[in-house]
Amino acid sequence: MLLMGLAILTLCGCSNENGKVEKSTSDVVIETIMTRRSIRQYKDEPVSREQMETILKCGINAPSGSNRQEWEIRVVDNPEFINGCTEAWKKTLDADRLTKMVDENFKNMFRNAPTVVFIACPKGTELNCGFLGQNMMLSAWSMGIGTCCLGGPVQFFRTEAGAEYLKKLEFSEGYEILYAIAFGYPDETPDAKPRDWGKVKFLD
Repeated sequence: MLLMGLAILTLCGCSNENGKVEKSTSDVVIETIMTRRSIRQYKDEPVSREQMETILKCGINAPSGSNRQEWEIRVVDNPEFINGCTEAWKKTLDADRLTKMVDENFKNMFRNAPTVVFIACPKGTELNCGFLGQNMMLSAWSMGIGTCCLGGPVQFFRTEAGAEYLKKLEFSEGYEILYAIAFGYPDETPDAKPRDWGKVKFLD
């Protein structure tokens, strides 16, 4: 009976002093994965360097082929860089696209996020950078910090107009910028998009 009681407690979680059931570590991880959303509206409050360091440590603890860790990460929370880059980008847009993308709430090209992480790697190691980014986005969400994976700004960095800002990121020779991630405190609560379970198949 004692063993059965312990098993039930393990399955149901532990109660704290207030009688509330605490979630197990696995429950917390699963909840983080299932509730994480891409955030496209952020509060003005910046993400602290201390919090970003925790997120980055989670990122670089991702798996990589033969543990080569062939990625480079640049963290930008300098408004001068973000705003300067945004102004240069706006000049590349035609009037219609500028009107469509720049509304009264627009602050910068990174979904108005106060912190942006840029990720680069050599060709052929892109998968490793996917693991890296997912670790960072999930750990951020567990800390109440929203993220959005961005490909559009990277296209700008690959143009002549964006070359100046790409150079400022100081990636090593042979490394190509792959994507960016916006970080900030969410100013929206988007609903989950449908997921297609039909793409999954068990093979007997």
